[in-house]
Amino acid sequence: KDTLMSLLDPTNETMAAGLTPAPRLASLEGLTVGIITNAKEGTKGYFGHLDRMLREEMGVADVVWREKSNYSAPCDAHIVQEITNWHAVFAGVGD
Repeated sequence: KDTLMSLLDPTNETMAAGLTPAPRLASLEGLTVGIITNAKEGTKGYFGHLDRMLREEMGVADVVWREKSNYSAPCDAHIVQEITNWHAVFAGVGD
């Protein structure tokens, strides 16, 4: 079963010189995906639905959830370090 997911980036920032995006993954099947939330009310339902889709429709092996300690600050250093263990990551806000 083929599933198509589009990713939209609403930011209007130019990429810093010398940086290139990571190559796209051909599939998420069997991989580990991280979800980083800002712990606001709206994230639980949204990312819960995404978690189910990733597991049931895309065959993701594991979904790892992490919450930032402060919703308005950059991601905690220990979470940033942990990202290196994931194949893909979703981050978002719950306003």
